[in-house]
Amino acid sequence: MTKHKKTITSAVFILLALGGLQAQDNTLTTGGEAIGPGGTVSYSVGQIVYSTLTEAAGSVSQGLQQPFEIFTTLGVNETTINLALNVYPNPTSDFLTLKTKKTEGLTIQLYDLQGKVLINQTVNSTSTNISLENQQSATYLLNVLKNNQIVKTFKIIKN
Repeated sequence: MTKHKKTITSAVFILLALGGLQAQDNTLTTGGEAIGPGGTVSYSVGQIVYSTLTEAAGSVSQGLQQPFEIFTTLGVNETTINLALNVYPNPTSDFLTLKTKKTEGLTIQLYDLQGKVLINQTVNSTSTNISLENQQSATYLLNVLKNNQIVKTFKIIKN
């Protein structure tokens, strides 16, 4: 019976000892920071286990690198330009007419859908004719600019 008691005592001791052991469950093999003209990247390699705690105010992940970002708005200057513009007929086959009351600082640019500038001209009168005779049947974009700032873009369809 004493031999049986020793075996049970040894088994209980081994089970208790194994329950109290803690092994390393995360191996960080390397890490560092790479700095270049485009910015900085920090990294770590070998993290296999992590845990996340999420609350209403945010979350934190133990075992992962935490980013810290600062966003600063330097300022936005919003410009409102009140300019009545009419472009007709659309769709068209030969000519477009641009009507406006103010011409000061106005420029028009006609682009194809690949971004190639086909027409770039200054608006000198309140009624400007734009020739599309030499253009193929397609869809174009007509930008109206005031002092080199796009005021309006029209989608033009040439038949």
